[in-house]
Amino acid sequence: MKKTLLVAALAGVFATAAHAQSSVSLYGLIDAGITYTNNQRSATPGQGHSNVQMTTGQVNGSRFGLRGAEDLGAGFKAIFTLENGFGINDGTLKQSSRLFGRQAFVGLASDQFGAVTLGRQYDSMVDYVAPLTLSGTQYGGTQFAHPFDNDNLNNSFRVNNAVKYQSINYSGFKFGALYGFSNQADGFSNNRAYSAGASYKFQGLNVAAAYLQLNSNGVTGTNAAFNSAGAINGDNTFFAGRQQSWGAGANYAFGPATVGLVYSQTNLSNFAGINQGASGNQGLQNKFGGGSAHFQNYEANARYALTPAISIAGAYTYTRANLSGEALHWNQGSVQTSYALSKRTDVYLQGEYQQVSENKLGISAVINGLNASATDKQAAVTAGLRHRF
Repeated sequence: MKKTLLVAALAGVFATAAHAQSSVSLYGLIDAGITYTNNQRSATPGQGHSNVQMTTGQVNGSRFGLRGAEDLGAGFKAIFTLENGFGINDGTLKQSSRLFGRQAFVGLASDQFGAVTLGRQYDSMVDYVAPLTLSGTQYGGTQFAHPFDNDNLNNSFRVNNAVKYQSINYSGFKFGALYGFSNQADGFSNNRAYSAGASYKFQGLNVAAAYLQLNSNGVTGTNAAFNSAGAINGDNTFFAGRQQSWGAGANYAFGPATVGLVYSQTNLSNFAGINQGASGNQGLQNKFGGGSAHFQNYEANARYALTPAISIAGAYTYTRANLSGEALHWNQGSVQTSYALSKRTDVYLQGEYQQVSENKLGISAVINGLNASATDKQAAVTAGLRHRF
């Protein structure tokens, strides 16, 4: 009897120890707001109207997720993340109705060597350069993105079939790389992706650079040769034979203030069009006929903590582009203020103004996440609530 009790007690101890070495946590963020837009396209061509609407994710996309780790010993652990994106206004799935459209990966991590993960993941532009912009942070997010989110710094799309490596932090220096497979037996490069980036942080200075290339991410929106099982599908910004994006930037924090500069560019070959979601439903999906395109973005941003609870932030972005031989210019100014009701809940008020110039193509202004204007100008104001759990 004593032996039986001893065995049972030891089994309970070992079960408790094993349980303590594994962890799974539920987390999430809910962002809801009311947005006023001064000019949005109507069903009548050339006419626009103001709009007051309930919106979701106008700063940070609403999501919930599961994150877990198991200690394997010797400094190694198994890790996973499953993250769903949804609209709080109507409860629908985002990211082309994927169950775990924001992230879905599993991998191994080492205290000495870094982490290798497999699944649907962020590229290096999002990991390294985006945090230096306001569109890649809580201080601006979705509506602060560069036109069409042409550099993906607002993570409009993720990479499927991706193998990703991220280093540990070497005294402030980090680096990583990603490869997204085409998953096609007779088309190794048909809809594949690869990316790499690095960052360095020393005291108040943070610098980063990254590169992303997509091959054959849909020459047209209905191209029969498009490989839908590949790295990008459904949420791609552009339809092109090849997309190359790279960017670099720096932030400097001093006291309660942070200022930053970011440069990015995107080059497209065999360029057919812009996805309906990215273009604010302007009918640009098959407009450009296989030519080339080039975007350059210059962003200056700043944020300041007035008190531990109140912050203000602003950005100015100048974008110039050449689409199939025609030049365009965008000027966009954005500002946000937020007030923290607690560590997990805040309210915010933000506004944006965008103007397109030298616009022979007739492309309308479109603040990211909203429907396009009927003209070359658009302004929007959003009052919202965010809760994190």
